[in-house]
Amino acid sequence: MSVACGIVGLPNVGKSTLFNALTAAGAQEGNFPFCTIEPNVAVAAVPDPNLERIHEHITTDKVIPASVKIVDIAGLIAGASKGEGLGNKFLSNIKETDAIMHVVRCFGGSKVVREDPVDPIKDIEVIELELALADLDTVDRAIERVSKKARSGDKDSLEMKEVYTKAKELIEAEEILRTHEWSDRERELLKPLCLMTTKRMLYVANVADDDLQGASDFAQAVAKRAAETGSEWIPICGDIESELRNMDEGDREVFMEDLGITELGLDRLIQATYKLLGLQTYYTAGEKEIRAWTVPAGTKAPQAAGVIHTDFEKGFIRAEVYSVPDLSEHGTEASIRAAGRLRTEGRDYVMQEGDVCHFLVGK
Repeated sequence: MSVACGIVGLPNVGKSTLFNALTAAGAQEGNFPFCTIEPNVAVAAVPDPNLERIHEHITTDKVIPASVKIVDIAGLIAGASKGEGLGNKFLSNIKETDAIMHVVRCFGGSKVVREDPVDPIKDIEVIELELALADLDTVDRAIERVSKKARSGDKDSLEMKEVYTKAKELIEAEEILRTHEWSDRERELLKPLCLMTTKRMLYVANVADDDLQGASDFAQAVAKRAAETGSEWIPICGDIESELRNMDEGDREVFMEDLGITELGLDRLIQATYKLLGLQTYYTAGEKEIRAWTVPAGTKAPQAAGVIHTDFEKGFIRAEVYSVPDLSEHGTEASIRAAGRLRTEGRDYVMQEGDVCHFLVGK
């Protein structure tokens, strides 16, 4: 399946530094107002200790992790919703993503070009105002589009107009659409509009190298904003992470030990992004490969099988399922079966995080 998270933020907040460290895709660097004209797109592997645990017990030719698509979108500025700084183009790039990673600078100093004092909340408000104004324009046009049919009594158009008008009123009241409780039907009707303020948001506080835990007032202001808007946040020092990614393994371990770092921040960021997108992982394991497969949380077994091949969903009969802890405890699939821990699941089975599966399919 293909889902994407877009990295947004004001110019020079460290987006491309993080993107490079995440993906090693070589996004353009430098303190330029528009360092990227076309969005850079790359794929980041999701760190997953379960793959190592499975591989300890099953010999295989290769191990393939899950991945997420990361889209580095050029820095937005005030007025982007009105086309300032190629804003319309950049906003359309955001619309095409499934969630948003909002990078905010949370340290002072002269290293990054900037005229105004550091103020992460003001920066957040600039970006989110532009997203809201662009969404307002989208719903206005949507209301205009369905109004004619609605006046003639068309039931679907009346329903769409009601939902679009509700979204318009919320935006005008300065409500963030993702914080509102929408019914499943309302979400279904809003989905084709690709409204940016409905997307899940992860605030990334780009912190100084002496504030890796995000304890500074700047970072804590971002944490508070996230809590108030139903979002998540994570502190990351982009410069250190980029430096660590460019080291060989031995030097990296020494450097991390010197800094008291036990885990790469970017590994946490990738995992947080995966969660932000509402994804979960199941595994297939055999002699040819051990592979992590990505499905939306709540996916049923036939649709999960269809991620491997569309014919698997059509011909789904049943799934044989066990867990990674089962494998760690019993050592082999045969032992899991002998212990009665291998489950047979049907079409209504909802996949669980970390399931290891064999799918039985027919023609």
